[in-house]
Amino acid sequence: MAQDRLAVVSGGGTGIGRAIAARLAGDGHRVVILGRRAAVLEQAREEIERSAGAGTVVPLAGDLSDPAAVGTVAARIAELGPVDVLVNNAGAIITPPEDDSLAALAASWRRDLDTNLLTAVLLTTALQGALRRPGGRLVVISSAAAQRGGAGPHSAGSYAAAKAALHGWAFGLARQLGPDGITVNVLAPGYVEDTEIFGADRDEVFHARKIADTLVGRAGTPGDVAEAVAYIASPAAGYLTGQVIGLNGGAVLGR
Repeated sequence: MAQDRLAVVSGGGTGIGRAIAARLAGDGHRVVILGRRAAVLEQAREEIERSAGAGTVVPLAGDLSDPAAVGTVAARIAELGPVDVLVNNAGAIITPPEDDSLAALAASWRRDLDTNLLTAVLLTTALQGALRRPGGRLVVISSAAAQRGGAGPHSAGSYAAAKAALHGWAFGLARQLGPDGITVNVLAPGYVEDTEIFGADRDEVFHARKIADTLVGRAGTPGDVAEAVAYIASPAAGYLTGQVIGLNGGAVLGR
């Protein structure tokens, strides 16, 4: 059991983030879930606490691409004690540019970078001093798109680029925080069902193609990701740091 360990999960109201929060709460962590939508976070809190049977869930709403909002959220988290686990999961695939102009392209890329990269950088920087030393665990959720490139509405170039940027940033953090006993790792899921990214517009042809890409013949689930995070975030994973771990059913082979 995690006893009184504190975990923070961004994007914790839905999909993968919610599954991670539920898994950590089930282990006994106190879990702070972050997101933009207060009502969604509150519903997640109620359901996680009811199903986990242990742990306390604290929902905090805020736009993590806004420095002022991140500062407010971080100050509230710091009041709860040292952060044992920080999972940077917030992110989304943004809609394509509104038109063919360079201005629209720039706006689309900036939205993707803000949502998928800057959110992690701001939150981690704001909480860096609160991470437990030694023993803190920093987990960054990336994407298989960062490893093989992306194209199309579900993995546009800006999304893949933003997720890939997380890798280099995380490697630097691993070097910086390693002497303090804090590990930093990247988890890069492939196709995961039951998420907002792969939502209502997913058709059966798309689904079948994604499954055909794997070696295990199935889509991933939020629970698959949560189980991997639970290990990476655990005290048992103290010798694992500075790694990009692919979780994609073999769709992208390790290298």
